[in-house]
Amino acid sequence: MQEHSIIQLEEIGSSDIGYLSFFESCKDIPFAINRIYFTYAVPENGHRGMHAHKKLQQVLWCPFGSIEVLVHDGNSQTSYKLDTPSKLLYIDSGLWRDIFWLKSSKFLIVAASDYYKEDDYIRNFDEFKLMANKGYWRNGGI
Repeated sequence: MQEHSIIQLEEIGSSDIGYLSFFESCKDIPFAINRIYFTYAVPENGHRGMHAHKKLQQVLWCPFGSIEVLVHDGNSQTSYKLDTPSKLLYIDSGLWRDIFWLKSSKFLIVAASDYYKEDDYIRNFDEFKLMANKGYWRNGGI
């Protein structure tokens, strides 16, 4: 079963000195990080994502600004708002994501479980739904 959930990070500090939050591979998130990338300068109401992964797991983090992420499992959709630097969104493999910039000039950082591999992407929503409904991820891939 694919998972998606908010991971609330600890905030260390105070309003007088500021805060520090962190996450660690295989401890705070369920995988080792092999790649980190970021998206920025997306216009207000911009739309990115629009894909799923066959095997890759990710955490999404918006350290500054406000981004809405819609996660679809093939049958239902859940909306998450990333609007504080101490909040991560974990997205397992086999889940479609649509990402909307609620304000311009925001920054999205993604930590991924593997290196970039184009053949891991599913970029067609109908193909994704077909794979999900046929149990691709329940059966360990095809």
